[in-house]
Amino acid sequence: MMIEVRLFATLRDARGKVLMLEPDTVSTAGDILSALDIPQEAVAILLINGFHSRVEDSVKNGDIVALFPPVGGG
Repeated sequence: MMIEVRLFATLRDARGKVLMLEPDTVSTAGDILSALDIPQEAVAILLINGFHSRVEDSVKNGDIVALFPPVGGG
């Protein structure tokens, strides 16, 4: 199995919509951000298996990580 990373809105630019990462290459959500060259401040919402999470939370084989950027509006 793998860790599935789903990117939304501007985070998809030059990265794609869904990425699969080897579980032995990352151990936390922050490791995923580093691997994808995404600054922490570029992520407003981080979900692991549908639950709000933090960059220091661990990820494991079979997890689904969703990353959303801040949303502007007016």
